[in-house]
Amino acid sequence: MLWPRWIWLRALGLIFLSVFYSLAFQITGLIGPRGILPAGEYLRDLRDAFGLPTSLWHAPSLFWLGASDRMLMAVVLIGAAASTLLALNVAPRLCIAIAGICFLAFVAAAQEFSGYQSDGMLLEAAFLSLFLAPPGLRPRLGAAHPPARFAVFMLLWEWFRIYFESGVVKLLSGDAQWRNLTALDHYYENGPLPSFVGWYVQQELPHWFHAAAVVLVFVVELGLVWLAFLPRKFRIACFLIVSPFQAIIILTANYAFLNYIVLCLGVLLLDDAFLRLPAPAVETPRSSWPARIILGWCFAATVLVAPGIGRSLPRPLLWPAIALEPLRIANRYGLFAVMTEDRYEIEFQGSRDGAAWTPYPFRYKPQDSQQAPGIYAPYQPRFEWNLWFASLGDWHHYSWVARAELTLLEGSPEVLQLFAADPFAGRPPEYMRAVRWQYWFTTPEEKRRTGAWWKRQEMGLYAPVLQRTPGGPRVVQVP
Repeated sequence: MLWPRWIWLRALGLIFLSVFYSLAFQITGLIGPRGILPAGEYLRDLRDAFGLPTSLWHAPSLFWLGASDRMLMAVVLIGAAASTLLALNVAPRLCIAIAGICFLAFVAAAQEFSGYQSDGMLLEAAFLSLFLAPPGLRPRLGAAHPPARFAVFMLLWEWFRIYFESGVVKLLSGDAQWRNLTALDHYYENGPLPSFVGWYVQQELPHWFHAAAVVLVFVVELGLVWLAFLPRKFRIACFLIVSPFQAIIILTANYAFLNYIVLCLGVLLLDDAFLRLPAPAVETPRSSWPARIILGWCFAATVLVAPGIGRSLPRPLLWPAIALEPLRIANRYGLFAVMTEDRYEIEFQGSRDGAAWTPYPFRYKPQDSQQAPGIYAPYQPRFEWNLWFASLGDWHHYSWVARAELTLLEGSPEVLQLFAADPFAGRPPEYMRAVRWQYWFTTPEEKRRTGAWWKRQEMGLYAPVLQRTPGGPRVVQVP
């Protein structure tokens, strides 16, 4: 297990680096003092409502020390440096701890812009990897400190739960699309950030292919992943079958670093003999008693919060899981329980006179019908990602969209950085609105004729129309 551990830890460093790289371009616009949801205001409100001790526990963030743009960027840069050193195999335990603390600082203070399942996956994997990583400054393969069996098991347990719990929630949801084998018919166009490969898969392949893919999803998530707990040849077979599954998802959708975590965790199903890399023979050690207690606690917590279990237990029995909840290291998973049936997009538009409206161009989301959807993962544009969730609901439940309108009306440079360009060239508009559109992939015939990847239809206002006045912003119209 020396080489699989080595590969996983290098991959963990690169995944962390991709996270901090993406945050470097976004964090001030998301939660800076002039951002959409300032972290300083959030933490202050939390402290005023619950007191400092309780607030520190529920939001364990370095940004209690300060939430200025400089502080936000300092945490990102420190996290990126630790991630780079982890990828280079320098002081892996220390670097995992630093990167994990820096990322938790963001997740705990980012409000609507964090809390995705992928965030929990990364924090859980990082915490468990502290017990897997060898000590020392330059441990190389770490042959003097082989990976402990319990630590390996817990990381594979996380890998297993991501798959299996996702299969369970599909069954528990009762979603007709999964039951009727139509869940993937429009999956590729309806996700947060589609890719051009997804266009070809959805539009060029027949329904029977998508129906067969639904069956395969259930076979993998509810069946094949159990091979991870069987003898060596079954684990290797499991890796060889399931890994291409993740690679296909990476190509056909943009789920940030989520699929990279799952793909790389699967390496722990292998061993040195299979990889045919030189490694000394070592005995697999037992975990220390403190490690067994901590990992055992995490294991118990993940069982308690598993789909179909947590909601049926009285609250006192859930305390082992509740106590760990702020740290995001014992999570409940379950991807795509219910499939979205339509694709909507929210577009911000500004105007000088309230009559002629100019859209703010996005960097990654579908907007221009002629522009091919790209492949961006593991990069995660959290602002655009969250707009997808908001488009499926009402603005009253996603009030941060109106906050985004306000910051654009004020001409916040940090928020404007989240867009591809400032259509008003540094002079904020007098009016601001958010409009909802419905999008569809073009058919192959439409694409051949027009060159467009998308067709769209305006659905009307999503959030209030705001006007900038000397006395402050004024609501002109509500949806």
